[in-house]
Amino acid sequence: MKRTLESYYTTIEDFPAEGILFRDITSVLGDADGFKLAIDEMLKAIEGEAIDVIIGIEARGFMFAPVLAYELGKPFVPVRKAGKLPRETVSATCTLEYGEATIEMHADAFPPGSKVLIVDDLIATGGTAKATAQMVEELGGVVSSFLFVSELTYLNGRDLLEGYKVHSLVTF
Repeated sequence: MKRTLESYYTTIEDFPAEGILFRDITSVLGDADGFKLAIDEMLKAIEGEAIDVIIGIEARGFMFAPVLAYELGKPFVPVRKAGKLPRETVSATCTLEYGEATIEMHADAFPPGSKVLIVDDLIATGGTAKATAQMVEELGGVVSSFLFVSELTYLNGRDLLEGYKVHSLVTF
């Protein structure tokens, strides 16, 4: 019987705090069939989209975006926490479910007018994704869509991305 992507997730109760159900993606990554299924479903979700550049958001977006970039023959651009990139950067500050963070990408990451796919493992509150879109647009890029492996729908992160095309493969 063929497994669903959701079936590869492990749910851990009361992590990182009491009352939280943590959806662990490392069990997807740690199973060759689960990881392949995730990549195959991600490729299927964006089939036919015009994409020039693929951005991965630190850290777990780095597990998926470079593979998609390789498969599609597109460049990969990392979005990192502030202070981690060596050249001139643009930055954005975002509100997270547990505080604030500043993220950056290289100011010369792609040419203006590029169609950009933004990839991460999870959309929760949407803050990091929205901040990434702001940097893309500041550099003259166009967000073609967002692609997440999973979505925590009860945190309403998709609301923050209103007006953008958003794909998520598994919803919790």
